[in-house]
Amino acid sequence: MRSTTSLLMALTCALLMAMAPQLAFAKRYIIGGNQGWSPNVNYTVWVKDKHFYFGDWLYFVYDRNQHSVLEVNKTNFELCNTDHPMKNWTTGAGRDVVPLNETRHRYFVSGNGACYGGMKLSVRTEKPPPPPKAAPIKNAAATAKISYNSHLVLPLAFAIGAVWDSFLRVMG
Repeated sequence: MRSTTSLLMALTCALLMAMAPQLAFAKRYIIGGNQGWSPNVNYTVWVKDKHFYFGDWLYFVYDRNQHSVLEVNKTNFELCNTDHPMKNWTTGAGRDVVPLNETRHRYFVSGNGACYGGMKLSVRTEKPPPPPKAAPIKNAAATAKISYNSHLVLPLAFAIGAVWDSFLRVMG
């Protein structure tokens, strides 16, 4: 009974791994790259070639004794006004994560006057692009033809190997 259960569990796991779709995963952006959240970065230039999508994360790394991560509205962003932030993301560790869970413009500044030194970031969160469409099928013969998709063949091979290994262990 135990060996049959183990075999079924191994088979189920292997099949789930083989059939799992290849999804695009959320991206984590370290704000300012190697410089982090510091006055040494031009955030307007840093953000210019990036696309921020729903589900991505902003990761602020900074000197916790000098800086903070405050989310403000557009007016306070432009004026570097930190008196009434919409949200204070500062946890005190100098490693703060902000989930991009709304498609809108968001504005972040550092307090203690650092905003005037350039520590301000504006990001626009977008909906993820749609997945690429499959090419149209030209005829019925093309439908019957077996296609080897590289995203499925390798996981399927590993799954079959795992099931075979489990089968041999159970039988042996």
